[in-house]
This record gives sequence, C-alpha cells and structure tokens, in this order.
Amino acid sequence: MRTKIVGTVFFLASFVHGISGLNAQNNEVVIQIDTLSDKVYMLTGQGGNIGIYVGEDYVFMIDDQFERLNKKIKAAISTLSNKPIGFLFNTHMHGDHTGGNASFNTLETTVVAHDNVRKRVQEREQKNMEEQKITTAYYKAMLPEVTFSDDITFFEGDETIMAFHVHNAHTDGDALVYFLTNNVLHMGDTYFAGRYPYIDLASGGSVDGLIQTQKKALMVINDETVIIPGHGRPSTKKELQAYVAMLEDIKAKVLKAIASDASIDEVKADASIAASYDASYGVGFIKPDVIRATFYTSLKKGLKLE
Repeated sequence: MRTKIVGTVFFLASFVHGISGLNAQNNEVVIQIDTLSDKVYMLTGQGGNIGIYVGEDYVFMIDDQFERLNKKIKAAISTLSNKPIGFLFNTHMHGDHTGGNASFNTLETTVVAHDNVRKRVQEREQKNMEEQKITTAYYKAMLPEVTFSDDITFFEGDETIMAFHVHNAHTDGDALVYFLTNNVLHMGDTYFAGRYPYIDLASGGSVDGLIQTQKKALMVINDETVIIPGHGRPSTKKELQAYVAMLEDIKAKVLKAIASDASIDEVKADASIAASYDASYGVGFIKPDVIRATFYTSLKKGLKLE
C-alpha cells in the first residue's frame, strides 16, 4: 500500500488569486492518497474518506468532504488521472461527505445517492437557501441527480461497481460501494475504523442496523478485501470482524443494564461496560460515555418498538 501527500500547491495559488475566507485550519489541511489497488485510491483530508476509482473512460468518486477543500481534492485527483469524474456517489447525507457536491456537480459528473440522501440534503440546503446562505443554483447543484431505493450497479470496463442500501445503520440513507474486480469496499460511516462509531439516531441510525450492516459487509468480502471506512485508516476483514464483536459485546452489556432498570445516566457513568475497548476505540470523536448513552437510547427505543 503506497501513500503520498498532496495539497500545499494551493497555498501560493490562493495568495496570487486573492482567495480569502479560508482559516488557518483549512489552509493546513493536506490530502493524503492511499493506493489500495491498481485502480482504487483513498483520499483523506478533513471529513469522510473519499474513494477514487480510475476507469477506462472516467473517474468514479465516492464522497467529497467539504466545499472549502474542493480545489485541494481536485488537485489530488489530477495526480491520479486527467479523466473526467463521471459519477460522484454520496454514501450518506452528512456534510463532511456531501459538502462538496456543488463544486463537483458539472455537466460531466452525475451525483448519485440513496433516495433518503437526496431528501435530507434537500431539507438541509433548502433551509440554507431560505436563510440566504446559498443561491438557488448552488442549492440545485448540491442535490443528487440520480437516486435508488435498494441497489444500483455501474459497469465500467472490466469493473463492476455494486452499491447497495443498508437500513437504519449510521443514518437512514447509507449505502456500501463494492468494486468487484479490484476487491475494495467503501463502507461510508457505517464503519469508523479504530474508533467508536457515530450513530446518528436523529437521522434514522440505530445500533442494530449498524451491526447488521457490518455483518452484511462481512458476507460480501474476503480476507484480501481492502475496506475504506468512513473515517480512519484502510481496514481489513479481520479488523471488521473484531469491530463487530466489540459492538455486540457492548450491546449485550447495555441490554443487561436496561433489563435491570438502569437509567441512561447510570449507563453513561458506568465505565465498566466497555472498559476493555475504551483505550483502543474511545480516543476518537465519540468518547466512551457517549457511545454508552447512544447504545442505551437506541436499544431502549428498539425494545419499546417490539
């Protein structure tokens, strides 16, 4: 696996052209490129991991981070190929995965996502438009132009790109994207490699849905598959198996606490529930007390629905 860094090229360009509005943090963002196969790459910057497939006729792109990083991301892609971006696929609706849609949505590029992704991006951007934060043209360019309900397949040269919706996992609009020939799976935010997951309960996510999604992924891949997580470094089937085991263990312990009538505050304060995992997985965005509270809320709701 090869890694290189791209991104500082735009520091001078920004000065020459008088581009303003980027704060110091944004200027320090670099785009790291991991080579996962002969044709598939992972781009890391600020936000969700981007997947890039360089095909015979076009580039297939998965997610696009934030609008403010679009020039750096385009510069990174240009080091891999000068072919047009034929498709931009959104794995879900969050802004760190769809924030650059308008910048990449051109006559050459078609934005594709699950039905619920368009609905949620539309709701978010319509509010921005009503508050006059964006123009009507920008609003339209942010929206996926092609949507699907269950699955969709792309055929490009000798590659078959299979995208399939998974229900109520990280959100209600998640999709996994599998490059069959190159044996690379992009899981979006249904998998946070090396850290506790963020489960967006307010946007339709659930603990059970997340676990089932990861089990589904394990059925699709093999020991040689390279996994692109939504956040974190490239991963493997073995690492995903360990991740599922961790989630199921925490789920069992939280369910036991719920059965003993523990309150959410008690579960949130009970470090023993996931103590053996906190050092490895609790150092990211989602802290140990937050993951315990998320599991409690989601599982409690699931029990009431049953």
